[in-house]
Amino acid sequence: MYICNTKRNFANMETTVTKLINVNGQLMDLAYPRVMGILNVTPDSFYADSRKQTETEIIRRVREILEEGGSIIDLGAYSSRPNAGHITPEEEMSRLRNALNIIRREYPDAVLSIDTFRADIARMCVEEYGAAIINDISAGNMDKQMFSTVARLGIPYVIMHMQGTPQDMQQNPHYSNILKEVLYYFSEKVQQLKELGVKDIIIDPGFGFGKTLEHNYALLDQLEEFSVFGLPLLVGVSRKSMIYRLLGGGPEDALNGTSIINTVALMKGADILRVHDVKAATEAIKIIATMKGLKQND
Repeated sequence: MYICNTKRNFANMETTVTKLINVNGQLMDLAYPRVMGILNVTPDSFYADSRKQTETEIIRRVREILEEGGSIIDLGAYSSRPNAGHITPEEEMSRLRNALNIIRREYPDAVLSIDTFRADIARMCVEEYGAAIINDISAGNMDKQMFSTVARLGIPYVIMHMQGTPQDMQQNPHYSNILKEVLYYFSEKVQQLKELGVKDIIIDPGFGFGKTLEHNYALLDQLEEFSVFGLPLLVGVSRKSMIYRLLGGGPEDALNGTSIINTVALMKGADILRVHDVKAATEAIKIIATMKGLKQND
């Protein structure tokens, strides 16, 4: 359930917007933007410092996300970097089970998002471990059972735009008009999901997924256009090549650029920031929220 209620006071022209999603039976208010901290239990994610595989590393990372102000932990076991190697469902499930057993033992109340495009894995994580959100880079394109599975599970679902697959998405991506094509893509997906009864849909433009440097910044420049759907907007640019290819260096040098883009995204309507560096993101949110007069309710 995503509610967007607007009340206008014509005396001072103030607008109050309430945005709620149902997370494990509790309403999470996105009027004050949230941070989704990344936890990769992979050996090959593009940012080496994000790879956490041992029990000690996993516990330390979850604690760090929560202590620095993250509201959601996004757990991924399949690397979606360009040209990433493909792994079997069994391998992905094994990695996730290991991490989920540790997290649920140490942090039973943590809000977990599962970064997967596979319906069977989504179902396992929700039914067996109480995962709260499914984050699908393919928006159902890589597993045709995903939409119906998410509908049955009744949980928030992140749909991302990607041209192609992680294995080929950066091989000459092309658009006639990137904004129009991405908006149309989401309009079709949202309609399909609503017809199935999915209530909480979150949109992710998919920065870096099947897009050139120019495509990424064209989308960023027009990010406010995604408000047409009246749905929560997730932005994930953390330490991506759109930053370091422009400014120099590598992922390890891209924190400042990440913070700048996150700040721009917040000013253009982002509700959730998916990041490696939680503290920096929470500080960006605090500054923008103070500027806009937003109050954190929990």
